[in-house]
Amino acid sequence: MAAYPILSLSNVRSIELFGRAAAALNLQLDPGDLALVDARDLPLAAAFADLCCGLHPRSDGEIRFLQRDWSRQPPEMADALRGLIGRVMSNPGWLRFLDASTNVLLQQIHHTRAALDALREDAARLATHFGLPGLPNGPITELSPGDLMRLGFVRAFVGEPKLVILESPVQGLHKDMVPALLNRLWEVRDRGGAAIWLTRSRLIWDNPHFPATHRLRLDHLGLSERKVAA
Repeated sequence: MAAYPILSLSNVRSIELFGRAAAALNLQLDPGDLALVDARDLPLAAAFADLCCGLHPRSDGEIRFLQRDWSRQPPEMADALRGLIGRVMSNPGWLRFLDASTNVLLQQIHHTRAALDALREDAARLATHFGLPGLPNGPITELSPGDLMRLGFVRAFVGEPKLVILESPVQGLHKDMVPALLNRLWEVRDRGGAAIWLTRSRLIWDNPHFPATHRLRLDHLGLSERKVAA
């Protein structure tokens, strides 16, 4: 298991996101960590996820993923690093002109050198885990909202990511999917990775048994620590 942090935000400020009055963002995720973040503002949560992935500019401070400062990486290295981040996005961004399986594998194909056959096998296994009969091959537009949700989970976990970021993955509507998600997160953490679960759901946030190592709140004042509810 790696001894260095998976993700660290050190005195990070983003005037564009939080204004000048917000406190600096500080967060360190070590191997095995799972941060549960109460994030009610959906656009802010998505922008914070972008910030962690080196996709949103910061005004000050340092963001490191696997010890590498995002601001100092050439484009090729940044792309390779992002290939190690899985993400369930609030706006999934499915490409309507590509079939379902290509949509799922596109990030890995673009950002990594993993063998396509191995990626397909991994994706098919994950699809079954999340309740699909297999990895869909037909048009993405023909899938139901529930199947698209599950396919988003497959996309996030394929390729053995070192960091997984979930943006309100169940939204209080699909509580049956929580055990399957936590199971995959345990696998990521057992491999020495870490995860961030951003939530708007009281079902998730108010659960004192949720296996988080950090509990935080994200709002326009910044990022603050919270205790487990009594």
